[in-house]
Amino acid sequence: MATVILVRHGRTTANASGLLAGRTPGVLLDETGRAQAAATGARIASVPLARLVTSPLERCVETAAAIRAQQPTAPFDDPHIDPSLDVIDEDLTECGYGAWQNRSLADLAKEDLWTTVQTQPSAVTFPDGESMAAMQARAVAAVRRHDADVEREFGQGAVWVAVSHGDIIKAVLADALGMHLDLFQRLAVGPASTSIISYGKARPSVPIINSDAGDLSWLAPSRSAAAGGSQTGDATVGGGAGRAS
Repeated sequence: MATVILVRHGRTTANASGLLAGRTPGVLLDETGRAQAAATGARIASVPLARLVTSPLERCVETAAAIRAQQPTAPFDDPHIDPSLDVIDEDLTECGYGAWQNRSLADLAKEDLWTTVQTQPSAVTFPDGESMAAMQARAVAAVRRHDADVEREFGQGAVWVAVSHGDIIKAVLADALGMHLDLFQRLAVGPASTSIISYGKARPSVPIINSDAGDLSWLAPSRSAAAGGSQTGDATVGGGAGRAS
């Protein structure tokens, strides 16, 4: 099975000022966000990527570029690596927050809809915007589509990255964990964090959520078997021996 590393973009000027940027163009990483993206790129540098997919919004493209810059030049005979690498996918773009876009989170918290967003997101359609259910459906479909394509093209053990947004990644994780969308606010996905999903034949497995530190070299295809990875998707009864340090 292939493995996807879900990466949220680094911190932006809007994040730092408490604004819901949504799909507003021109929202860029701030200095902290650029450092976060570079650090995440360094964590992933030892893992040869079969594909790097990103939301079209600038903050995600910047984060993807920081990851791409630290990837080694791929030998063309490696079956797990695609030298073309980069894909922009509109289905990984931010939720369409409609009239909520560009408003402060402090003000939005006073809206009646805020409580529903927190407790029953499956019932939410943002004014003049997208429903959260539709957001999840298109994002999950996109991630699963790319994952199947990567495995078909590059084989089991291939690793790829999807760079997207907080609510998008939380929605994809909720699907992989078998959680109803109404529970997805229990998940946290910080700026430039990594979360990992392997879609097995039996079920997805989610070894990491919201990680912003630590070595990811155990994901490299040549090391996955030695690290205890399963190519079947079966759970290890009893928990197994874990990854090699």
